[in-house]
Amino acid sequence: MRLRRTAVALLLAATATLTATPASAHGEAHGGAPDRFPTGTATAPDGRTALTDARGRHLRLRGFNLDKYAEATEADLASIAAQGFTLVRLPVSWTRLEPERGRLDPAELHRLQGLLDRADRAGLLVLVDLHQDVYGPKFGGGTNGIPVWATRDDGLPFTPDPDDWFAGYFQPAVQAAFRHLYDDTDLRAWQADFYTRLARELRGHRSLLGYDLFNEPFGPVDGDPTDPAVLAAASAALESGRLADMYRRLIAAVRRADTRAWLFVEPTVLVGQGVPTRLPGFTDPRPGAPRLGYAPHFYDTAVENGADWDGADGFVEQYTAAITAYPAAHRLPVLVGEWGPPNSRTPGNRELVRRQVAAMDGFAEGWTMWYWCRGDGGYCALDRAGNPAPGDEPAFGPYPAAVAGTGVRTDGSTVRWSADGTGRDSELVLPPSAFPRGARAAVTPADARVEVDQPAPGRAGTVLIRLPHARPGTPVTVTLTPG
Repeated sequence: MRLRRTAVALLLAATATLTATPASAHGEAHGGAPDRFPTGTATAPDGRTALTDARGRHLRLRGFNLDKYAEATEADLASIAAQGFTLVRLPVSWTRLEPERGRLDPAELHRLQGLLDRADRAGLLVLVDLHQDVYGPKFGGGTNGIPVWATRDDGLPFTPDPDDWFAGYFQPAVQAAFRHLYDDTDLRAWQADFYTRLARELRGHRSLLGYDLFNEPFGPVDGDPTDPAVLAAASAALESGRLADMYRRLIAAVRRADTRAWLFVEPTVLVGQGVPTRLPGFTDPRPGAPRLGYAPHFYDTAVENGADWDGADGFVEQYTAAITAYPAAHRLPVLVGEWGPPNSRTPGNRELVRRQVAAMDGFAEGWTMWYWCRGDGGYCALDRAGNPAPGDEPAFGPYPAAVAGTGVRTDGSTVRWSADGTGRDSELVLPPSAFPRGARAAVTPADARVEVDQPAPGRAGTVLIRLPHARPGTPVTVTLTPG
C-alpha cells in the first residue's frame, strides 16, 4: 500500500567479554559470504514453522525492498550486505519484462540478471516480487503491474484520485480488469506462461530465494467499498476462490522451470486491519518437502494516510492475532514482505517501528522493510548521509541469523533460545551502525565457546557461539553491549 511506496577468544566462563578479531572463515560459502539459503523447515509445538539451513539451524532473514523504480546499483546491494542484512525483496514488473506478448524484453531481463549476479557476489538472498499497483500502467500504476495488452476493462470508467491512489482499486475499470485476469482462459494462460519463462531465465542464481507470487492482490468488490463488512466479504470470497486458483496456477507455472525456489503467497491487504486470511492450503508439486511460505504485509492504514501512530489503537496486537493462525495451520514459514511507516521521525511512528520489530521476532522468520533509499521521509530507511533514519534504528539492530536451537527471541540487544544439543554453532549479526565502537557479549551457559568478529565501518560483525556439552533444551542467553 505504498504511497510510492571474525584473534578469536575461547572462554569457559559464565560471561564473556570479547574484542576485535580477524574474520572467521567458519560457515562461509564461496565469495566469502555465509550461505543463508533455507533448505527446509522445522515446526515447533506451538505451530510456528522456522526456515532451516542445510545444517538444521533456524534461520532469520532480514533486509529491504529495493529497485521498484529500476534505480538499484551494485553499491546499494553492497551497503545492504555491509549492514548485516541477508535479504532483498526485488519488485519486478510483468509490463516491463514482457511489453509485447510472447517476447521478454532483453534489456530488462539483462538488468535483472545483473542485479542477481551482484547479489550472488554480495552474499544476499533475493525474493523476486511480482509487483502491481492498481493493476498496471493503464490505471496510473507507472511501469509496474500487468501489461496494457493484458488489461481488459470493458470500456468502464476510471477516474484517478490524486489524493488517494489506493482508491483506484475500487474504480469500475480496475475491478473489471482484475475480474478478467482471474477468469479469462487466455489471460490466465499468458500469465502462467510468463511466470514459467521468467523462472527459467532466473533459475541457477545462488542468490535466488524464490518468488512472492503476486503483490497485494485485489479483486472485485460488490457493494460499498467504504463498508468494512463489504470489504471483508469481498476479501474472503477472493482468497477462497479466484485468488486461490491463481496461486495454484502460478505455483505450477514456476515449478515447470524451477524446483529449488521458495514460493510465497500473499493475502489481501485487509490482514493489516486485523482480518484473518481465508486462503486455503496449497500443494507444492516439487520433489521432496514443500518450499512454500506466507508473505503478508504489515501496514497501519492511518499511518499510511499520514497520521502519527497511536499506540493505544491495538493495531500491532490485532495484526499479530490475525496473522498467526493460517501459517500455523498449514506449516508455512512467515516472511513479512513489506512494512514500515512513511515517516519514522515522528514520536508515534518511532514507537511503531520498535513494536513492529519486536512483534515480527515473535511470529516471522524474516522481513523486508520498505524501502532502501536515502532521504528525509517517504519510507526511506536511510537519512541523506546513509545512516539509519531517525526512528528506524531498531530495524538496524543485532539479530540471530542462524541458531542451533528453538524458541529464539530477541529483546533489544539480548537474544535467548533453547539449545538443540547438537553442538552446532549459532551466529548473531552485529550491524556496524548499532555497534560503531564494537560490541561486548555476555554469554551463558558457562561452557559456551565464543568467537567474535567485530564490526567495522562498511562491514558487519558476527558472534559465533558453540555449546558442545549442552543438552537439548538448555537455555542460552546472549547480551550485547557497545564496546
